[in-house]
Amino acid sequence: MRIWFKFIDNARIIDSETIEDFSDETRTHKIFNSIDEVCYKYDLSKPIWLNSNIEEFKRRSKTRFNKDNFVDEIEFDFMEMEILEEDY
Repeated sequence: MRIWFKFIDNARIIDSETIEDFSDETRTHKIFNSIDEVCYKYDLSKPIWLNSNIEEFKRRSKTRFNKDNFVDEIEFDFMEMEILEEDY
């Protein structure tokens, strides 16, 4: 699985990170492990999944985490997470 994280501020990508996980873990574990990894690298608190995030992710394999999803202050408008490649 490959997951792309984009950090957007003022409608521009200010940074991005692709996390790859081809382990035998479940899809859900891979997603949460990838979030943990990118948050650790960028020194962010882990985002809170709101119902809107869950629904959007189910429909599009993509979601955005904005300031309402983070406990701490963030220095960008939102972090977008998108599944680029699934394991089959």
